[in-house]
Amino acid sequence: MYLSHFGLEEPPFRITPHTEFFFAGANRGATLDALVYAITHDEGIVKVSGEVGSGKTMLCRVLIERLPQSVETIYLANPSLSRDEILHAIADDLHITLPGARTTVLIRALQDHLIKIYGEGRRVVLLIDEAHAMPLESLEEVRLLSNLESTKHKLLQIVLFGQPELDEHMNLPNMRQLRERITHAFRLEPLVRSDIASYIDFRMRQAGYKGPTVFSAQALKLIASASEGLTRRINIFADKSLLAAFADNSHLVTAKHARAAIRDSEFRTRPRMPGKALLLAGGVVLGLAGGFAIHALLRGDAPPGAATSGPIAPAPPAPTQPSERDAPAKPPAQAERPTVESTQPSSEPTAKPAEPAAVAPAPQMMPPAATPPAPDPAGPTADAAPSVRAEPQPPAVQQSGAAENVPPAGKLGRERYLATQTWLRSAPGNRQSIQLAIFTDAETARMENFLRQATELLKSDEIYVYSVKIDGRQHYRVAYGGFSSLDEALAAARGLPPALVVYGPFQRSVADMRRLNQSP
Repeated sequence: MYLSHFGLEEPPFRITPHTEFFFAGANRGATLDALVYAITHDEGIVKVSGEVGSGKTMLCRVLIERLPQSVETIYLANPSLSRDEILHAIADDLHITLPGARTTVLIRALQDHLIKIYGEGRRVVLLIDEAHAMPLESLEEVRLLSNLESTKHKLLQIVLFGQPELDEHMNLPNMRQLRERITHAFRLEPLVRSDIASYIDFRMRQAGYKGPTVFSAQALKLIASASEGLTRRINIFADKSLLAAFADNSHLVTAKHARAAIRDSEFRTRPRMPGKALLLAGGVVLGLAGGFAIHALLRGDAPPGAATSGPIAPAPPAPTQPSERDAPAKPPAQAERPTVESTQPSSEPTAKPAEPAAVAPAPQMMPPAATPPAPDPAGPTADAAPSVRAEPQPPAVQQSGAAENVPPAGKLGRERYLATQTWLRSAPGNRQSIQLAIFTDAETARMENFLRQATELLKSDEIYVYSVKIDGRQHYRVAYGGFSSLDEALAAARGLPPALVVYGPFQRSVADMRRLNQSP
């Protein structure tokens, strides 16, 4: 909407990861280089943690692009996988076809395949995004996978990306063995004010801007204070500030426009500094009454003096603007720039952040940025042999009849769930289906939205919903199709619409679905 007004070629502040807009300042570039080194030099398990919106997913996507061609990547964006499903997802990415195989057989086949890849001079790295939301028994499976090795080298490098809750999980007594295997730990700290100015200017010029600085010093001060240095918030505030300036027919983003953007977003501050932080947020959101109402533009009101193709009501005049001394006098509390932590994670747990209250732009089919619920603690599991597990640990997935189960609460989810129960009772066990997504019982709205869009892209009567419990929590799985052979299912998975492959769909036999399913 405002691109031509500012001479931009594309939106500069999209919140979806766009690797061409990766900001290498604030030690982000150094962290990326350290990750590449760790992966290419047999450095075991690596952990990257940071607050919500600090840029972890962007770093992960850029890492995939920067790794040498000799490194094969496996990207898991769906954290709600059981330990058995993690193995199947990895095997599917490596094109290992062992449908219905026992866990021990699958692990041995995985090790043999990794040895073959290593013998060809290549490496395999497993990147797990949103790792803080993984069930604890699945994190334990990650540790066991790190045991896959030849006589001298690790066969599988593992990088965990997660919020500070991941550090808390690592400090649990039953996670001690996994914690001991983390050789490098990186922390993405919020940007300081000088970095925020550089970050905004970088993204503007990366989007094609060639003029003088657009954001005034006071606007940058307000954005730095309200965003707390989190890049996702900075993007949202900067985007709305540009929109407010466009609506005001201004080529300079002033404090008035930044206040309007902040007020429109209604973020809550994190409980990092009780009292100070809350008072600062109150001063930004409540004490600043001036500014241009962004929603007036979104309703169709034209900016003063802007060319239009038809009669559009002019924007209402802005109320009297308070003086600049009403703006927060101090920037938010600044932390040190991201640095490489010691090889042992800190024993001090990080406080959980408060989730933002603002509603982000409408999510796509399965938004990677959606924050899954934190898993419930699981009991400790036994350690394994240095190489391959001799005996599989009993999975936390409960079998049919183990606990009472109820259909999903949503109308469409319930309808497909009941239809799936009928289908599972009669479908041949050797037929194959494609698992598309997983939701918890608290994600009814997300699953309904997913199902609505999936039924528009696929045959609605071939979309199935079945359930299983992981770590004692109800999960619902969405699958598609009943194919006569594995090859047919894999071919169909490769032909899925792009909106349905965000979480990496994989093959699952009807026999497995029937075994895991819990009917009411």
